[in-house]
Amino acid sequence: MASSLADINSQIQKHDEQIAQLRKQAEDLRNQERAGVIEEVRRKIAEYGLTASDLKLGGGRAAATKRSAGPAAAKAAAKYRGPTGETWSGGRGRKPRWVTEALAAGKSLSDYEIK
Repeated sequence: MASSLADINSQIQKHDEQIAQLRKQAEDLRNQERAGVIEEVRRKIAEYGLTASDLKLGGGRAAATKRSAGPAAAKAAAKYRGPTGETWSGGRGRKPRWVTEALAAGKSLSDYEIK
């Protein structure tokens, strides 16, 4: 059974439309279920007199900041100085543009070492 490209593209378009309809139905069902869950949770909160603190729902930026706050990493000392005064520690990651340009021009990193 040979199909032409036009037939295949038409089938793909039909399936894409069906997928879009099914996704819309799934989203509608999820929203309905979600509304029911929210109402149930609200009833339980009222019934038991729960607070956001009881549920550990501090939320917002303050809670995120507390969790992520930690000692800052020490900045590495510069090992190389570029032609216009920029510095580079030579650490991991991407080399600065001035380094890649200098290397491409045939220079060596030792030419830029801070002594």
